[in-house]
Amino acid sequence: MSPSIPQFQPQPIPTVVAVLLVTLFIGLGFWQLERAEQKRIFADTRNARLELPPMQLTGQSTAGEDFEFRSLLAEGVFIEKKTVFIENRKHMGKNGFHVITPLQINGSDLYLLVNRGWVEAEKNRPVPAVETPGSAVKVTGTANIPHAPALDLREAELSADTNPRWPYLTLERYSQWSGLDIYPFVLLQAATDQHGFIRAWPQEAPKEGMHIGYAIQWFAFALIVSIIWLRLSWVRRTETGIRSDDES
Repeated sequence: MSPSIPQFQPQPIPTVVAVLLVTLFIGLGFWQLERAEQKRIFADTRNARLELPPMQLTGQSTAGEDFEFRSLLAEGVFIEKKTVFIENRKHMGKNGFHVITPLQINGSDLYLLVNRGWVEAEKNRPVPAVETPGSAVKVTGTANIPHAPALDLREAELSADTNPRWPYLTLERYSQWSGLDIYPFVLLQAATDQHGFIRAWPQEAPKEGMHIGYAIQWFAFALIVSIIWLRLSWVRRTETGIRSDDES
């Protein structure tokens, strides 16, 4: 029997497949690392803003999206007729609504949307009956920017002139529906405030570790594909040029 000699001889099809898969997996790995960095920056920004002293909103206040997560104070009058109810909100396993009422800032034509908290859904009523003070009030809380879900299957039901019961809240839709000049955020009313309901706002934990874990998995897949390709690319041939696994 002639001695066999290992030779590196990549095959075209396995090589093309390996290059495509390794490129894909490495790209996904770096994408997850970018997502982890974005989450870290987001968490740092949120924590830094939460540590700032509360800011008083007045008729002369200029506020933008960079106010998100800031602690705010405001005085004004609730506009009850412009209240909307955000449905399918859960609390302690029960179904209900978040109550969104605009607050007209004292001495201003600006309105601050206030999420006053959760109320339980009532049978045989499209929206629950809630009490809204008619006199001036003080509210405190944290600024939050609501976003539409990634997949919106109910856009047709969000017509601005139907009823004040919506599946979710966006500032653009509310502004179109109400015609009010609103701040570019919603105030999540503090649990210590009066004139509100159940307020147990979720604390979003940073998830950069999850994305790093996903990145490691994608890089591991790229390594596995590379090892398999190397294994398939090495063949053993005899001195006569016949593959050893073909010998009888």
